[in-house]
Amino acid sequence: MASATPTSTPEAPGKRRSLKRGGLVTIATVLALVVAMGLTILGLGAADHAVANYDASAWLWSTVRSEMARVNGVTGRVDTRLQIPRGQGHSMQVTQTDRFLLLRDLNTGQVSSLDLATLQVTATTQTTAGLGVSVALQDDAAFVVDAVQGVVRQLDPRSLVPIGEPVRYPPGLTGGHFDGGGNLWVAVPSEGTVSAVTAAPLPSEPAAAGGAGGSGVSPKQIRTVDVADPSHDLTISTLDNGVAVLDRTTKTLTTVRGEQKSTTPLTMNGLGALPTRTDGGKIPVTVPDERHVWIVDDHAVKDFPVPGDGAKLQPAVAWAGRFYAADESSGTVYVFDENGQLVNKFEVKGASGPLELEVRENYLFINAPNSQVATVVDDKHQVREVDKYANDVLGGDPPPPPPPPVEKDPPVGKPGAPRSVTATAGNAEVQVSWRAANPNGADITKYVVEGAGKTIEVGANQRSVQITGLVNGQEYRFSVHAVNEEGAGPERQSNPVVPTSEVPDPPASVTAEARPDGTVAVTWPAANGQGLQIKKYVVTAVAAGATAPAGESTSTELVVPAGELEYGNQYAFQVVSVNERGGASEPSPISGSVVPFKVPDAPPAVQATTVADKAGTIKVSWATPAENGRPITKYVVEANGNKQDVTGNAVELTGFGEGETVTVKVRAVNEAGEGPEVTGTARTVAKPTVTVTGGGVTETTATVTVSVNDGGGQASCKLTAGGKTVSGGCDSLSVTGLQPGTAYDYTFTATNAAGDGTASGTRTTEKVYGKSVCVNNTGSSDPAQRVWCNDSGNGMGVFSGTSLSTTQIGRGSNGGQIEAICHTTGEGINDYVYNPGKMGTSPDDSTSVWIRIRWSGAERYMSFAWFNVNGVSDPDDLGPLPSC
Repeated sequence: MASATPTSTPEAPGKRRSLKRGGLVTIATVLALVVAMGLTILGLGAADHAVANYDASAWLWSTVRSEMARVNGVTGRVDTRLQIPRGQGHSMQVTQTDRFLLLRDLNTGQVSSLDLATLQVTATTQTTAGLGVSVALQDDAAFVVDAVQGVVRQLDPRSLVPIGEPVRYPPGLTGGHFDGGGNLWVAVPSEGTVSAVTAAPLPSEPAAAGGAGGSGVSPKQIRTVDVADPSHDLTISTLDNGVAVLDRTTKTLTTVRGEQKSTTPLTMNGLGALPTRTDGGKIPVTVPDERHVWIVDDHAVKDFPVPGDGAKLQPAVAWAGRFYAADESSGTVYVFDENGQLVNKFEVKGASGPLELEVRENYLFINAPNSQVATVVDDKHQVREVDKYANDVLGGDPPPPPPPPVEKDPPVGKPGAPRSVTATAGNAEVQVSWRAANPNGADITKYVVEGAGKTIEVGANQRSVQITGLVNGQEYRFSVHAVNEEGAGPERQSNPVVPTSEVPDPPASVTAEARPDGTVAVTWPAANGQGLQIKKYVVTAVAAGATAPAGESTSTELVVPAGELEYGNQYAFQVVSVNERGGASEPSPISGSVVPFKVPDAPPAVQATTVADKAGTIKVSWATPAENGRPITKYVVEANGNKQDVTGNAVELTGFGEGETVTVKVRAVNEAGEGPEVTGTARTVAKPTVTVTGGGVTETTATVTVSVNDGGGQASCKLTAGGKTVSGGCDSLSVTGLQPGTAYDYTFTATNAAGDGTASGTRTTEKVYGKSVCVNNTGSSDPAQRVWCNDSGNGMGVFSGTSLSTTQIGRGSNGGQIEAICHTTGEGINDYVYNPGKMGTSPDDSTSVWIRIRWSGAERYMSFAWFNVNGVSDPDDLGPLPSC
């Protein structure tokens, strides 16, 4: 494992770095109080909420269901859930204390405050949507950090009304998190500093809307510390007492604890990342591209690899002497001890996107906003899975997002040359800006600007630097090249420039407007050239922690093309005037923040399916597409020329014909309009069709085997024959209890939501035969028994009914084969000894069973005493012969 030795220097008390240019920002985030949102609360009774709130619990967001779940760390179960109106599919920033819960909907910008003692919404307020504004909360101190504008504003968490005046910084901040001592830290990349802000005390009553709250007291900037050269990329993690700052440009980690500042160089190649908050003295630095983690403490540095593939590794989080590294591509969390040994790994089931790790109330909560599963880890590192949807209180789910495509790692090489390197001259200074270089498979870690005898390293997200200390009247040319883990790429030269004291004024103001076509229009009034003609204007875009050239214009407007800026991120703009001699003004005041937007992408994973239990109906479902800067307000679902507006991610469409093929088009709609459509096709339920494929008969059973096309529905089947009906499976059915030797018409019927399908035919049961028996008892001493069967009136008589008193039609012959139809009851008859093996030989042994037989084409009767069924060993056995 690699190691490095930190260096520690005490910070000079009260040291401040002066602003390089532009002065303090004057435009604040607009926070207007709006009508409180309505929430559905499920779970504990009101009297229990205050008590439960002080348990080891955390509120976790579910984007699929648009609800918050309070998870108890002790039990690992959900005790309360809140449904958030109109939040389905939205990203939500959640910050919480034991008393307050603040939610910021990134899609709409709305901030809501929930008093956890009463589970009541106390206020809502509006911020600019998208990435660029964040909310911080600790104890009763709440802040909105507008990183783009550089404004840090305290709010009363009870009313969301501003407290005093905001603290203002240059635009393009990063961070905005509390340390364990209650100080809010932000990084200022343009200055190379970190700064701490302390909250003003809250008034005894909630601050009222309509003006700054409190008693004239404002939050204060209490400390500013130099941690890097200006224009380096900075990211921070707050500590138990202080802050850690990663300079991603020079790959150094600086910690500020009390008056001590310690800097540690790191031997990593890619761009590092820090968790929002680090508990304990060991700070994890994660490089997602390398799947590697560095652990920095006051004594040494250790590093270790993280198993797996891909660059979706999130910043490792320190917890109870171990480090938890989450891979959002697989939902796997890897657990390492302090020596970098892998001691455990587990999966957050169903995770399809970022995992949120937060240490709170002596537990580590791991939430998958896109899944119903979360995980709680105690300080003994016992892992418990949490079902956020337990008891299924709320409604059904839309389809989960489709799995991300398998991305092959691109070939890695040195970066390409930066594009459009431009230099503009000011008074003894030059502004150099450029467009991003092609990274060629590995993140760009920095840019290097050379010229005027200087070499300046600039953060990968800055792409603009002010070079001072130059000589007016002297020509300069600068080169810029990019650096990634493979090394330095080719350089690109700027235009030649000559600094001059003859510089114009900057535009007095700048206005930005995001347009529905994805472009951003930046306008400004003409600048005062101070006697010289304005030749052009140079526009710079500012985002959270980043600056980049937006373009140049010879007029007072620049339209930034669609796709140049990231949809959903906040941007503000500054403009520099350039005169005919190449002299450039100071930057203008910064514009208001805008979020570029266009129509949503096409809905992914569109599925049109048959609704099996409903006639003329299909179901259409889809996943949420990229919103592209504005919330999706609805979906337009079109089928056969009919349009329907849908607010969820699924709908059933009805009114179609039987077995009709329906083509469906789905489009997402946001403020910019309807996005591209995706088409799906489904067929409504058709009536079943039945094809007889076989079957068989016995003496009493008819079986019909079929093939059923259920028409896309849920078919049930029945078979009717001989007045009998049986129901069951749709492959083969049998009717029993039929008479032998009889032809039966049958109908096999399959039924679904669209109707019936039938097939008919005839099945003839097999015949049952027996023989008539009357055998003289030749061994008897009684002469009459020896000839008894010879008398035509004795035995084997065929009658019209079931008694000897009915008409005798004829007489069988001993051993003669007769077709039997069924058996019934009638007069008791004793065969005595003349049907050997039948009954007993006592005169009292008789049978009342009569056999219906087919005799000379008609149905007649013979006593069972004289009839033995074929195929059975016991003469008293009726075999397959059914009851009549």
